[in-house]
Amino acid sequence: ISCWNSVQSLLSSMKQACEILTRDPEGGAARIPFETFSFLYSYLASIDGEISETETKVFLQDIQEQADKHSGMVLIRHF
Repeated sequence: ISCWNSVQSLLSSMKQACEILTRDPEGGAARIPFETFSFLYSYLASIDGEISETETKVFLQDIQEQADKHSGMVLIRHF
């Protein structure tokens, strides 16, 4: 359960990051480049300590597949 809480907290942080860093108008899709998303997610997961490197890699692979369908951009709905 602890790891699940960490993941939920991290995803909430990532949602806020997307809303802050996007160039979309307010209320838009809040897209950010996959490279930015990946960097932030990896960093936050590593300092959290509850999310394994393997879990991080698998999650980011799934997100990249979605981003590739949207010109390399991550949308909040992808996670």
